[in-house]
Amino acid sequence: MNTPSFELQAAPPAKLVVEGVSKWFRTPRAEVQALDNINLRVAEGEFVCLVGPSGCGKTTLLDIMAGLTKADNGRVLSDGEAVDGPGRHRLVMFQEPALFPWLDAFGNVMFGLKRKPGLSDSKRREIADHHLRLVGLETFRNADVHELSGGMKQRVALARALAPDPSVLLMDEPFAALDAITREQLYGDLQDIWHKRRKTIVFVTHDVREAACLGDRVFLLSPSPGRIREEFTIPLARPRDINSPELAAIVQRITLALRSHLVESREAAE
Repeated sequence: MNTPSFELQAAPPAKLVVEGVSKWFRTPRAEVQALDNINLRVAEGEFVCLVGPSGCGKTTLLDIMAGLTKADNGRVLSDGEAVDGPGRHRLVMFQEPALFPWLDAFGNVMFGLKRKPGLSDSKRREIADHHLRLVGLETFRNADVHELSGGMKQRVALARALAPDPSVLLMDEPFAALDAITREQLYGDLQDIWHKRRKTIVFVTHDVREAACLGDRVFLLSPSPGRIREEFTIPLARPRDINSPELAAIVQRITLALRSHLVESREAAE
């Protein structure tokens, strides 16, 4: 009798791996631990959200992934190689769009392509125009920065980040300063762009609804020091309606977990 053989399917390779990362901030008067033994894996093409209250180390962790800040313990791997500084394959989008006021929308996107090797000027211009169309700003190509609304500025910043074709996009509360209506419009835009481009995205937010709307998985961090307390998989098809009952149920579950961990943290500190 022949015994059937089964071929084990390898797990998809991780694009980013965070292993045992801890971080302290030291001053002459005090030493504060920002992160404690953070471990997570982000698959290629995955959209991961880090959510938690202010002071839980979300931005610090993102900066370590970007190579902008060095961990005191542990390491970050990108495509299996240790991250020891910034790299052109990992781009960061901050809360403020940080556009250059002396350049128009097109010039700002072109600026992001200056360090991409092997491109002619005409190819750079073609790529910049394509990405302005991608974020719906082709008619504002020549608009000065001061002529753009807050949402438009963030769209230009997103186009600038995507134009060099990074393999990883790290986003630090990019919609936090926008009004609710503009944020919801950008949720739809970002989901559409992610569906088309399938970039690996790590997105930091303190807004549970935002995290549940955007992420494949949501990692919940608790403060003092920052630790990953829970992981939530979001089993909803895209595009997601931020006002749907299905999403609301997931938001409630994450919110209850967040509140529980905050109570635990306060009780432990007393």
